[in-house]
Amino acid sequence: MSSLLLGMPLWLGVIFAVSMMLFIAFAKASTQTLNALTMGMVTVMLAFALPYVGIDFRVVLFGDIFAQMLVMDSFGHLFVTLFLFGTLLTLAISNRYIVTHPFFRGEFFTLILFALVGMMLLATSVELISAYIALEIAALSVYILIGMHRSDARSSEAFFKYLVQGSFAGTFFLMGAMLLYLQTGSTHIEEIARYIASHPSSEMPLVIVGGALLMVTLFFKLGAFWFHTWVLDVYAGSAMPIMMFMAATFKIAIFALSLRLFIVDFLPLVAYYEEILIVTALLTMVGGSLLSLRQTSLKRLLAASSIVHSGYILMALAAMHGAPQESARAIIFYLIAYFLSGVGSLGVLSLLKAYHHDYDTIDSFRGLGATHPLLAASFTIFLLSLAGFPSTIGFLGKFYLFSATIAAGHYALAGVGLFVAFVSIAYYFRVVAALYFYAPSVPSMRFALTLTPVVIFVIALATVWGGIGTALIEANIGADGIIDWVTIALNSL
Repeated sequence: MSSLLLGMPLWLGVIFAVSMMLFIAFAKASTQTLNALTMGMVTVMLAFALPYVGIDFRVVLFGDIFAQMLVMDSFGHLFVTLFLFGTLLTLAISNRYIVTHPFFRGEFFTLILFALVGMMLLATSVELISAYIALEIAALSVYILIGMHRSDARSSEAFFKYLVQGSFAGTFFLMGAMLLYLQTGSTHIEEIARYIASHPSSEMPLVIVGGALLMVTLFFKLGAFWFHTWVLDVYAGSAMPIMMFMAATFKIAIFALSLRLFIVDFLPLVAYYEEILIVTALLTMVGGSLLSLRQTSLKRLLAASSIVHSGYILMALAAMHGAPQESARAIIFYLIAYFLSGVGSLGVLSLLKAYHHDYDTIDSFRGLGATHPLLAASFTIFLLSLAGFPSTIGFLGKFYLFSATIAAGHYALAGVGLFVAFVSIAYYFRVVAALYFYAPSVPSMRFALTLTPVVIFVIALATVWGGIGTALIEANIGADGIIDWVTIALNSL
């Protein structure tokens, strides 16, 4: 398998992003046409990616040209496929929202494609400077996307807050890479890993400090507690498609980089970071839960709860020292579960806000179960999955995370995580109660059976199907199939 063929989603992403930039500069097209064109581009990239899912491979992408900086392996390819699905679902679900809001212009689609390219580069980078460049390509695109609604003061505030804090956090990544280079003489992850394996920790003070600085950037991008101050305002100030893209797709890209660093590079040193990860996970889970309980806006509630989900995954990262394979497998499975539930729940909110601007507070969703039963049922499935309710993919995801944490011997941490999971039922069920136990507060609307509701219903079915645990129908993939993909991906590292 050649570098050209396996890297085709990445090469096409660059070509399509530049082509879209030139197209909107010299041609006039409606927003709906541009959305359809962008979806077509992402579908083509996905068509090249899907045949290789679940296959064990590892290829250096044009090593002579890129100095061995980019590797397409089963691990990176799985995340590339997730990014493509996330982008495609964001555009498909948000079609109505994009068309009905005039501030979405051609630049939106160019920036989405550039953000996608940055995330794909991030998943395939095995060198710290190229990873930083990839991270900034994606992050800068997201910064501008957040601030596109220039007539909305909340959007401008969100843009400025995320830009300033995100740029500041990014400097820690560069400082960490510099210290690692000073100690090891390389910024390639595998060469750093070989250096760490051949030297005692007492001779690597700069490596330990450099790794901690890298973690600061990752904590900020993930919205971990004490680095979370931007999350609620930025998510609330973003348009629904952009929030969906950030919360469900961009966050996965950060964890892709984190996992590659921890598994390949810093696994022998995880013991030094274990206490930091444990404390951060505890603060993130508990602090995020307290924030979620206080919210009355559904958008801010979902933003606050995303902090809690980051805490769950940090809990499993803290278990990497005691149970590396179980923890890594659990994290990737949970990312897939959170991806489906997050895209689905935010997709429902995006669809409703496209038709009626009053859908903001939790009370505004009262009676949706009576006026739109299928949509309310789908929304309920997504919320139950986020809460970790049995028979959803979110339940299995939490089960694997807690199992890995217990296998590593962190019983107290797992106990706090379990308590936080029970607390999450309170704020998610506030929304479910509003859907079914109150009279409608917003006038009923008629939804045409367009692409958006169809995609939402399909994701809801996938959320339940993934929670069943086994493929009950031959040739269909259930949770067992996803675990097989994840195992193959980890074996390629």
